[in-house]
Amino acid sequence: MKLQKILSRFLKLHPKEIDLSLDRILNLCEKLGNPQDKIKAINVVGTNGKNSTIQACYSILKEANIKCNVYTSPHIQKINERFVFNNQELKDDELADLFEEVEKVNNNQPITFFEILTACYFYKAAQYPKNINLVESGLFFRFDATNILKKNLATIITSISKDHLDWLPKNDQTIEKIVFEKTSNLLNSNVIVAKQNQNTMNYIKRNISKNQSNKIFFNEDFSFTNGENGYFYYEDKFGGLKLPEPNVLGLYQLENISTAIATLRMLDFNIKDENIKIGIQKINNIARLQEITTGNLKNLVKDNLFLISGDHNEDGARVLNDYLQSLDCNKHIIVGMMANKDHESYIGYLKNISSITTVDIPNQPNAISGKKLKDKFNHLPNVKYAESVEKAIKSIKLNRGDLLIITGSLYLCSEVLNLN
Repeated sequence: MKLQKILSRFLKLHPKEIDLSLDRILNLCEKLGNPQDKIKAINVVGTNGKNSTIQACYSILKEANIKCNVYTSPHIQKINERFVFNNQELKDDELADLFEEVEKVNNNQPITFFEILTACYFYKAAQYPKNINLVESGLFFRFDATNILKKNLATIITSISKDHLDWLPKNDQTIEKIVFEKTSNLLNSNVIVAKQNQNTMNYIKRNISKNQSNKIFFNEDFSFTNGENGYFYYEDKFGGLKLPEPNVLGLYQLENISTAIATLRMLDFNIKDENIKIGIQKINNIARLQEITTGNLKNLVKDNLFLISGDHNEDGARVLNDYLQSLDCNKHIIVGMMANKDHESYIGYLKNISSITTVDIPNQPNAISGKKLKDKFNHLPNVKYAESVEKAIKSIKLNRGDLLIITGSLYLCSEVLNLN
């Protein structure tokens, strides 16, 4: 209760949820003693795969007995997920104490919710100067609150695609502009670029051409091939690795894991091959093609495969579809989305779907209603609306061997996990 009261006060500090500027967080961090200057960080920017890449790095580093601090967003079930220090999430009372200390220093000055959370993270992270910080950026990077470091160990650029277009002027809603916003202000250290489509890769290379960082690119400096019999193969200038399949689903996760491996091997943390092999089998990646194996909702699905995945943009739908098409079964989708997404493009990537059920996302005023979403999908066969996730599951006739997946938003996945 105390934690929720503090968060409610944080939400009232600025009239906007997002206000792209660095002034407010710089001012607050200066009052806090510029903690961001005292940490060793790996920044992760991009559109898709940021959290997955961070979780792969984190799992490998833990296996190598290297202490980490981790800052990600959004959280799925509880805000504590965003605040990991010394390989542990902060407990409610610890988080409340941290928030109150920073709140007192801020002294009711205007600052957005994400900005004050980021300042809290930096303030606490500075207490562990030897730890490796894995820091996820927000929707863009140039004016993102995480972009106030003067130096870092590396920047990882994950897959970049169209998303959050409503924050750009109409004439600038292009992949070229998104690449500019995410990569034009990177620090001079090391830059690792994950797999991209060729046009996007060309934009990235052009945009960072004057950056003096050591740069490594997927398919030029590191790569992977999908193997057989439960293995895949990774290769970079340090040599090749035959690796067991990770504990996360989807070929795209091999892209994220390979990017994580490339980063950690380049930074020379003295990580052993065995740390990598074991680490990639212990990745904790909530709501990203996550299988639900027990719980209240699982009981409704019974013996059928039950997945949730927070994919919410075109590229997310593309890689989700790649995974679904690899399965020989009937696929049933329950979908809820935020209002500012390209709903038709998203659903258009998902092929050979047996049924689509749209739902509302509770407690999310910026979500599109399930009824309006159904209207947008009416050109597709077997589309219906249900008032809740439970009613949606009960309305679907699942035959033996069918798959049920709930997708379209991380907020919807959060609701599913809480209900389950």
